[in-house]
Amino acid sequence: MSTIASAIDHTLLKPEATKEQIDQLCAEAKEYTFASVCVNPGWVETAYAHLKDTPVKVCTVIGFPLGATTTETKAFETKDAIEKGATEVDMVINVGALKDGDTARVQKDIEAVVNAASGKALVKVIIETALLTDEEKRTASQLAKAAGADFVKTSTGFSTGGATVEDIRLMRETVGPEVGVKASGGVRSPEDVQKMMEAGATRIGASSGVAIVQGYSSDSAY
Repeated sequence: MSTIASAIDHTLLKPEATKEQIDQLCAEAKEYTFASVCVNPGWVETAYAHLKDTPVKVCTVIGFPLGATTTETKAFETKDAIEKGATEVDMVINVGALKDGDTARVQKDIEAVVNAASGKALVKVIIETALLTDEEKRTASQLAKAAGADFVKTSTGFSTGGATVEDIRLMRETVGPEVGVKASGGVRSPEDVQKMMEAGATRIGASSGVAIVQGYSSDSAY
């Protein structure tokens, strides 16, 4: 149970999330020792206050959920989140620029966040797989790796689809063993987690973290 919990980013990114719900998220993260809680930037300070003396990290999202903010805004957002206690940031790429074939712009965007994090936070790059062709997924993953990101991530959970085994496998093959792969969006059960990790995922983003961990602990098959 502890092994799988340590691979889960316990996530609450709904716009209507309340402080009471964020408090509960953090309490659950402490109880189960999840890898992190993943919250919107406005809740970073609240999460940090709960988790600063625990092994649970505070993760937030940058340029979320569209990825269409400016590079400068993403860099500022990253620095601000780190100052408030975040040690992991999940940024959304500029999807439109990728589809335009403007790979230099996409890489520059990612590099700005990596540089803003400057060793103070892990950077995960959300490529929003549901909107991309397989070739675009490969290109986005390659650009994230070239920019120095720590992870590539499938989805925001706010688009037309989430993580698939096929996408995880493609991303893992593209980035090799040096870069993490995060499966996010629609991962709700122990079976889902097992399939994603077998395909190459090293981190799971889920709002159902407690149910997943309880499922693992109650069923020796997982």
